Amino acid sequence: MRRLRDLGVEPGRLPPGRHNAITDVPGVRVGHTTLIRGEGPLQEGVGPVRTGVTAVLPHGGNTHRDKVAAAVYSFNGYGKVMGFEQIRERGSLETPVLLTSNLSVARAGDALMSYMLRQNPDIALTTGTVNCVVGECNDGMLSDARGRHIRPEHVFAAIDGASGGPVAEGNVGGGTGTTCYQFKGGIGTASRRLPDEGYVVGALVQANHGKREELLVLGVPVGLALADVEMPRHNPGSIMIVLASDAPLDALQLTRVAKRAALGLARTGTVSHDQSGDFFIAFATGTRIPHEPEDLLFQSPRLHDRSDILDWLFLATVEAVEEAILNALLAAETMTGRDGLRAPALPPDRLCELLRRHGRL
Repeated sequence: MRRLRDLGVEPGRLPPGRHNAITDVPGVRVGHTTLIRGEGPLQEGVGPVRTGVTAVLPHGGNTHRDKVAAAVYSFNGYGKVMGFEQIRERGSLETPVLLTSNLSVARAGDALMSYMLRQNPDIALTTGTVNCVVGECNDGMLSDARGRHIRPEHVFAAIDGASGGPVAEGNVGGGTGTTCYQFKGGIGTASRRLPDEGYVVGALVQANHGKREELLVLGVPVGLALADVEMPRHNPGSIMIVLASDAPLDALQLTRVAKRAALGLARTGTVSHDQSGDFFIAFATGTRIPHEPEDLLFQSPRLHDRSDILDWLFLATVEAVEEAILNALLAAETMTGRDGLRAPALPPDRLCELLRRHGRL
């Protein structure tokens, strides 16, 4: 698996965490289920299948009993996300976040609901219900999306297999069948450490957006220079961005952080097309919200609204999102899907040549 820093590039001003991944935020875990089978002409309900599920867990405990502060931002709302309204209303996340195929959101959400009901036998009996959160991208250019191949066992495996440490990127999980800037896209992640305070901001993306001519890498017009590389048709795109931090942030502060993800996305060149579903989810592991508080008065630490600290958080978000997208592109490998359609990998040798020519290497 190749990443941006493997090319000798050190992007941004802030240092990455140990794994340069969303899992650098203590407690955060990521798991994937990847489905690749079949070749040749499309047979609806049979294949070829190039899809999967990615699960992001804010911590290793029961997220329904021990919620985290959260916020969402719909930068361009052409999509089928699940669970956003309750996060806007209550400012908390109480399930893992799933990323999957556009037409499989309902199936993934139903499986996540089954998982949560099994974990919490009191839901809808002696306590309230639960808000399942699912995001998506359209992988229909390469996969039999209409076949909706996601099953409960795939969701369970992604959640149960989630772990900390290095995160698999590229053609895995929810990024298995996605494209990005008319190259092969996929899952990407990155992180940044704040100076002094030591807080971490991590980003994980499901990249499936952009036209070739738009692609910028560290400001270099790479997409225009690589117009001669095999170019699949432009697929209606999307990007899901999941942000995590161990800073003690409330929902309002997290909304401000989530909005900055758009600036990291813009650094890679896209203008967020009409049919691009660009959705951002941010949560703070440093702000826990118990399902059943011991006292009517709930008190939790909150980071002060000081510009010096918030500006570092905003910068960390922008840099982590930009690098996560570029990591998704570099980690992805050429894939052939339904009807022989191909999504080529971004050629690293030519990328290095362009970066060197423009003084970035």
